[in-house]
Amino acid sequence: MASGIKDKVAIVGMGCSKFGERWDCGPEELILEAFDEAIKDAPVERNQIEMAWLGLFFQEQSAGKSGLPLSISLRLPNIPVTRVENMCATGTEALRGAVYAVAAGACDVAMAVGVEKLKDTGYPGLPERSKGTFDDLWLPNSTAPGAFAQLATAYSEKHKKKPKDLKRAMAHVSVKSHANGILNPKAHLRKEITEDQAMNAPMVSAPLGLYDCCGVSDGAACAIVMSIDKAKGLGLKNFVVVKAMQLAPSNGLEMSNSSWDGSYLLTTRIASERAYKEAGIKNPEKEIHLTEVHDCFSITELVVMEDLGLCEEGRGVNAVLDGKFDKDGKIPCQIDGGLKCFGHPIGASGLRMTYEIYNQLLGRAGERQLNAPSVGLTHNLGGHPFRNVASVSIFGLI
Repeated sequence: MASGIKDKVAIVGMGCSKFGERWDCGPEELILEAFDEAIKDAPVERNQIEMAWLGLFFQEQSAGKSGLPLSISLRLPNIPVTRVENMCATGTEALRGAVYAVAAGACDVAMAVGVEKLKDTGYPGLPERSKGTFDDLWLPNSTAPGAFAQLATAYSEKHKKKPKDLKRAMAHVSVKSHANGILNPKAHLRKEITEDQAMNAPMVSAPLGLYDCCGVSDGAACAIVMSIDKAKGLGLKNFVVVKAMQLAPSNGLEMSNSSWDGSYLLTTRIASERAYKEAGIKNPEKEIHLTEVHDCFSITELVVMEDLGLCEEGRGVNAVLDGKFDKDGKIPCQIDGGLKCFGHPIGASGLRMTYEIYNQLLGRAGERQLNAPSVGLTHNLGGHPFRNVASVSIFGLI
């Protein structure tokens, strides 16, 4: 009978490039920047890596199709390299491939790399021209800000929240992320903002203003994983282990069935429930010490905290304004600045989140280090509230 992957795989090295408008380099240099940090952190050499996964979403605008960009950039010794894409969960999907390979016994040491180079397009958002025949028929005029603005409206209506109160909570989310980003030397945006600035910023799609939206970035992140037995055999005593990795894509229900009211993220609830079960988490509010969630928009973070079971449904506004998810709160969220300020290179974001959890658990996060966390959670959401891919991963110490 399947037993899951809990405590079967160790993360023994991680690296992350600086995120931002990286006009100084191409995707190959970003990959190398992240890999150099990871391999120096890991107790293995490059020629000991047996399999690799590359997460890259916008291949035509970035590094190209197939696993070749990774194999050639790092001069890997002709090992299997698999390129994956799964919208904004792409980086996590690369890590999941590497973790599953080690857990299955297919190899002892594997690597996951995520990268995206979007700024060279000259386009400020995601450079999508077509998402396939049916998407263009179903969603001819859909935009990400518009779709998540609908989430905000539905949430406000269902839970009887005054628009001004919801807007203030969203502003708090953004102010918090900017404050955290200042402490992160690799973050794209390192600038403090005030609640008034966030509240009164130009409107993008009501109620989402400029500071409620994350941008896109250039960047890469890398993880090296190995079996627990190999890690112990190398004499490692303090390392991060994978507790759970779960994925839930929409199946069409949200778009075609009135049972979904648009006020929450169904796939996030499903993925988190599975992840908690796999990790043996009984009470998320007490057992999860920090999170990195998909704050593509400030409303997303607020709603996600409810969907993850980290606050009571309908109480997200209160929890946010009470500081529950601030750096000094009960369950800190986006300690590195999140998508909002660290940045969002689509293929790298899931691994970047893991990078922060990894460093926090090992006590290596510098100025933003929390007080001895031992369990962290990451969450990705690719797509729109009514049609998306959600991933939830949990990491801890051995």
